[in-house]
Amino acid sequence: MTSYPYLIVGGGMTADAAVRGIRELDDTRPIGLIGAETDAPYARPPLSKGLWKGEPLEGIWRGTGQAGALLHLGRRVTAIDLAARTVLDDHGHRYGFEKLLLATGGRPRRLPFGGDDVLYFRTLEDYRRLRTLADRGARFAVIGGGFIGSEIAAALASQNRSVTMLFPEEGIGSRVFPADLARFLAGYFEEKGVEVLARRKVTNLVVKGLDYEVHADGESPREVDAVVAGLGIVPETELAAAAGLEVDDGIVVDERLRTSHPLVFAAGDVARFPAPTLGSRIRVEHEDNAVSMGRAAGRAMAGDDSPYTHLPFFYSDLFDLGYEAVGELDPRGEVVADWKVPFREGVVYYLSAGRVRGVLLWNTWGQVDAARALIAEPGPVRPSELVGRLPA
Repeated sequence: MTSYPYLIVGGGMTADAAVRGIRELDDTRPIGLIGAETDAPYARPPLSKGLWKGEPLEGIWRGTGQAGALLHLGRRVTAIDLAARTVLDDHGHRYGFEKLLLATGGRPRRLPFGGDDVLYFRTLEDYRRLRTLADRGARFAVIGGGFIGSEIAAALASQNRSVTMLFPEEGIGSRVFPADLARFLAGYFEEKGVEVLARRKVTNLVVKGLDYEVHADGESPREVDAVVAGLGIVPETELAAAAGLEVDDGIVVDERLRTSHPLVFAAGDVARFPAPTLGSRIRVEHEDNAVSMGRAAGRAMAGDDSPYTHLPFFYSDLFDLGYEAVGELDPRGEVVADWKVPFREGVVYYLSAGRVRGVLLWNTWGQVDAARALIAEPGPVRPSELVGRLPA
């Protein structure tokens, strides 16, 4: 058995950030990292962003080994024994720990059909597979109109590939954008050459030789060479639940990122954590949270008792449009749009009970901290007071 003072389960950006957080306070004691992927930790955003714009693949590597961790890659942890302070991997190897971090992320939501013929875009290996298909000139169906689906459709269309986008909502990003903006985005993608089939539920995928037929309600089958699905993720909580840790759509942690066991921490996509400015627990699946929470968890494992109070933001690039967003973006509530140029540049505020709960900065840059400060204000705030509050 190999034993570590610090053991990290997970091989993503959160795990890498945790290594660096530990090393800020403890530069000598060993750190072990167990990752299911055979690739060392890397930056994920370029997989659907910069790599399609010519950025070099070499730029994604995080250098986690050089930062001071011993990497055990291509191994999946199958059990945690909290009483013995050990974990077991799928190769039968056992690891001891003094403190444990669960940075297990999430697995893609899957369709009830299609099996491995559907590419669920999540990892570097998924990017390699998709890039090979794109370089061959494949025709694509992208299922899903959310964060990943929209980025992948835009990336493939930017390579002049044939792309059909299918999703059940009214517009692109309907779960976070106001309805008029989501409808605009659908039209904008069509202007960029994407066939957008909104309000369509995909019902089946049929193999036709080397091609596929995508069947959707109200549509004749679409024949494509490859199918990509971006349907969100399900947090990987099974290990934690089996070990008796508290889970609730994620692994529940306190303000110092401890789970219900004092020697076990959780961070990143899988962690449900207190957000003081919102007065609620949230779970966030984006880069800023992965990096900031990972670092904080590493420092907490090494003895830092500071609470984690960061409110993460997320961002995206869609052809010539881009945005940053912070807080809770729920278009079902009250929404105030302050457009400098309608749907091209402006700020959208999301309100609940007289308070700003979220801010969408649409082609508006350098205002994330100001947006955080606005969300932290106790209110009440009138919608008219938000016009011009954050300059576009």
